[in-house]
Amino acid sequence: MAITLSILAVIVAIAVFVMVRRNKGTALERPPPERPLSSKTATAFHAVSIKLGPKSCAAAHEMSGKRFLSGAAPRIPLPECDVLECKCRFVHHKDRRAGDDRRSPFVQGLGGATGTHPTEKRQREDRRSGKSDDTF
Repeated sequence: MAITLSILAVIVAIAVFVMVRRNKGTALERPPPERPLSSKTATAFHAVSIKLGPKSCAAAHEMSGKRFLSGAAPRIPLPECDVLECKCRFVHHKDRRAGDDRRSPFVQGLGGATGTHPTEKRQREDRRSGKSDDTF
């Protein structure tokens, strides 16, 4: 009876240990937490880009000029950073997009006249008008 109880206690202890380990996970497995937007950056598409410090690493140079949504931006210093004292910072932008807005300011609604449309190429009468040459 004592042996059965001790075996049962060991099984329960192993099960509890496995469940705690599974729920805990490691920091590398978990995605980075979403950072809440401050009132200064409260737009839906607020973005940041990396401003290089005086001595910046190769990883920061690769990411230079790229814009990230502020909730998905990498943490600084970057994990691949090999500089002892990282001086890189974030530059804030209202939107992730850069450059001129190509939509026409004169057209309302969807589409915005961004391209040209071909002229009408049909040569027959409308089939619903009853004036068609074809008989079915």
